[in-house]
Amino acid sequence: MSATSPRRWWALLVLATAQFMVIMDTSIIGVALPDMQRDLGFSQGDLQWVFNAYVIVFGGLLLLGGRLSDLLGARRVFATGWAVLIGGSVVAAAAQEAWVEILGRGVQGVGGALITPAAMTLLMTIFGGNPKELGKAMALYGAAAPAGGTAGVFLGGVLTEWLSWPWVFVIYIPIGLATLAAVPAVLPSVGSRRGSVDLLGAAAVTAGLALAVFAIVRAPEQGWGDSSTLLQLGGAALLLAVFVGIQRTLRQPLMPLSVWRTPGLAVANLVFLLLGGAWIPAWYFLNLYLQQVLGFGAFASGAALLPMTVTIMVLMVGVTGRLMGRFGMKPLTVTGLVVLALGLAGLTLVRPDGSFAADVLAASLVAALGMSLAYIPTMMQAISGVPAEQSGLASGIVNTTYQVGSALGLAVATALATGQGAGALGNAAKLTDGFQAAFVVAAVVAGAGAVLALVLPRGRAAGAESADAPVERAAELAA
Repeated sequence: MSATSPRRWWALLVLATAQFMVIMDTSIIGVALPDMQRDLGFSQGDLQWVFNAYVIVFGGLLLLGGRLSDLLGARRVFATGWAVLIGGSVVAAAAQEAWVEILGRGVQGVGGALITPAAMTLLMTIFGGNPKELGKAMALYGAAAPAGGTAGVFLGGVLTEWLSWPWVFVIYIPIGLATLAAVPAVLPSVGSRRGSVDLLGAAAVTAGLALAVFAIVRAPEQGWGDSSTLLQLGGAALLLAVFVGIQRTLRQPLMPLSVWRTPGLAVANLVFLLLGGAWIPAWYFLNLYLQQVLGFGAFASGAALLPMTVTIMVLMVGVTGRLMGRFGMKPLTVTGLVVLALGLAGLTLVRPDGSFAADVLAASLVAALGMSLAYIPTMMQAISGVPAEQSGLASGIVNTTYQVGSALGLAVATALATGQGAGALGNAAKLTDGFQAAFVVAAVVAGAGAVLALVLPRGRAAGAESADAPVERAAELAA
């Protein structure tokens, strides 16, 4: 495609739509969860798999998606990802049993893991020859992520309230088909190259993460010291060790271990893991508190979360980059995590007879402020010191880290919340006790992230990069 071709802007629209939809897939289900639980027979503890089935597969296969994009051609992988996402959406929408719903969500995660890295490759192919246009394209593409997260919260409420919960998946089918129809006309063909694909490594890391989450979820019921729990956790550790062993031996691994020699990379990724482990459980249980304790319907619940999600979108896109340019990455990371922890601590005070205005609004806005301050600087800490030739790999790793943190954090919070009464549907007092426990976990995890962030290198401050650069480089990541 020519650098002056008018089709390049149509291509950007298709790619930004893909980013918007992939990120929306993690937020659109939130307000639909209670209806899905009622219709499909999920227990309170197992309901998290509607979320975790997607993020575990998505995060576990992102590096494989990037590798396939390089070897098979980005346009082909992008189109395949959409076909898979459509298939998963059909299964999830038609599900009549809990296990079928989880299967559909996992298939959606496969589609997302193919779409995301292929879209970035196509974006660089189309606009990489013009730095000015590349910056504009990356900023618009990056803005699609928080926009998707925000739209998902509201749209999920509208669809669930006025239609039914399957429509949060049905909506992907016509949009996916329209995207597939546009691919041949607006996206350039990107050449393939020879190389090997580490399917065994991808399977090992994804299975290891899934087994770890399964063990944590089941531990309150089985007992943390029970042989089955220990066996499951041991199996998860073994699978993850197998993954590392495979990466050491292959000539073309999914994740060359040499990237971890970058100073500060491991600590920055651990901070990012804790950020996901704090934010996602809070978002998940806030949805449940609004509907199962305060009695909000799906639409009212989605509307109640809009102030929080709009705050994140506006600040992340318009303010955080400028603050980071002035103060540097580390101060903003630490400040954001501290503010996030304070907001989550405020949510631990929710009451069984509380109200949105008194118990949720102020604390959720403080948490949103902290998230919007911390997300981009934390991510930038994880990729800024990596050599240029490994920047794509580092972006894939940090995105995977966030998804893994989300899944593990939600598993731990669910386990502890269930033990404190979060499974007692219909009993507002016990439910609130359980949800408070989940918010305590989230606040502690955010606080731990703030403490750990203190050992990060300071990073660049004013003048080191443009105010828009953080948004541009955040384009690959989930908001």
